[in-house]
Amino acid sequence: MRFSLIENKTFDSKDHSDNPLPKGKYDICQFNNCNFSNGNLTDITFSECTFKDCDLSNMSIGNTAFKDANFINCKLMGVNFGDSNAFLLTLNFEDCLLNMASFYQLRLQGIHFKKCNLSEVDFTETNLTDAIFEECDLRQAVFENTTLENADFRLAHNYSFNPAINRVKNAKFSKEQVIGLLNNFDIIIE
Repeated sequence: MRFSLIENKTFDSKDHSDNPLPKGKYDICQFNNCNFSNGNLTDITFSECTFKDCDLSNMSIGNTAFKDANFINCKLMGVNFGDSNAFLLTLNFEDCLLNMASFYQLRLQGIHFKKCNLSEVDFTETNLTDAIFEECDLRQAVFENTTLENADFRLAHNYSFNPAINRVKNAKFSKEQVIGLLNNFDIIIE
């Protein structure tokens, strides 16, 4: 199958939920107000692309490559990023709704989540070294065997995980929210 190369193109207000985006390599493209919900983006490469005000909830991304992809004010509920192509995977999120998404076993060193809702997101066995969770809601997010070394949680809230089953060396936490590291120990704090 032959793939197209699409460069420096802007896609505005397109509905790709029933009409899939053509397979190919998208370089330095902008997707504005597009609907990909429940759609299929498998085997597509996005390099230096920005998605703004898009709905990508529950999309299929088997073997999809995201190389320096930025998501701004997007809905990405239920997306399994673990299905994507992990080679050179680089993602950043700002003002995004990522509830119930999964980053299972991915290497996401230096990822930046800014003002995102990450409720019930699965970070099991994910490498989040140097990750930044800036003003993010991590209610019921799952961290198990996760590498969180040098991660910055100082402006995050509602996180709760067991530091004994995660690597947290030099991770940063605020005094007000650090209580979330003790919830799993069934202790009483007064």
